[in-house]
Amino acid sequence: MITSRDGVAINFEVEGRGRHVTLLHGVGSHLQAWDSVVAALRDELTLLRYDLRGHGKSGPLGPYALDDYVADLAALLDAQSVDRTTLVGFSFGGMIAPAFTVRHPERVRALGIVSAVAGRTPEQRAAVVKRADELARGGASTTVGAAIERWFTPQFRTGTRRSSSDRIQRVLRNDPVGYAAAYRVFAESDPIDELGKISCPTLVMTGEHDTGVSGPRVRPTPRKPGTRRGAGDPAVAPGRAPG
Repeated sequence: MITSRDGVAINFEVEGRGRHVTLLHGVGSHLQAWDSVVAALRDELTLLRYDLRGHGKSGPLGPYALDDYVADLAALLDAQSVDRTTLVGFSFGGMIAPAFTVRHPERVRALGIVSAVAGRTPEQRAAVVKRADELARGGASTTVGAAIERWFTPQFRTGTRRSSSDRIQRVLRNDPVGYAAAYRVFAESDPIDELGKISCPTLVMTGEHDTGVSGPRVRPTPRKPGTRRGAGDPAVAPGRAPG
């Protein structure tokens, strides 16, 4: 556990050996969301993962801003004496990771953005802000049912009920005030204008059935002259939803 710049406690875990990678989970989740990834990669990589503020065991104080999440990540890397890392951000983590990369380019070796949102239409922004309002008024129990339908296809929910149930419980265990404050940042932030400033090797990917980001909005961002192909180009994993 460390304390960020404004006194919020940030819970984290580090394991493995080799090149350093930092994993940022999605909105409503916690660091255990990366368990299977860590189990697969800890013999080859040093993996830092943490509860984003407002999630898991990290401090519930709010309101927050996207820059607070950037500062938390900088504080974590400082505490671990890590000069450079590879960032992988999922969902909300995929908003924080590019924001950090733009503000601290010297600290990011490479970037992975997974099932994240950028360039919401006015209608999409209104819908997610509405969910943030509902969450603030009624708590996670009023929104988690609809969220599970967005996160998991019907086939996945039927075939892997335990995974869906675990995801529901993960959301409901969050501090209600902290989660609402975090979701507000998720709803009102959009990194689209900063993506073109990223110069490190970057992979952007999503699942075929991810209703939040699939389809025509999964497209390359403009590349600077001389940038090799693949930097910023999207990849779509067939048959996958965000969960």
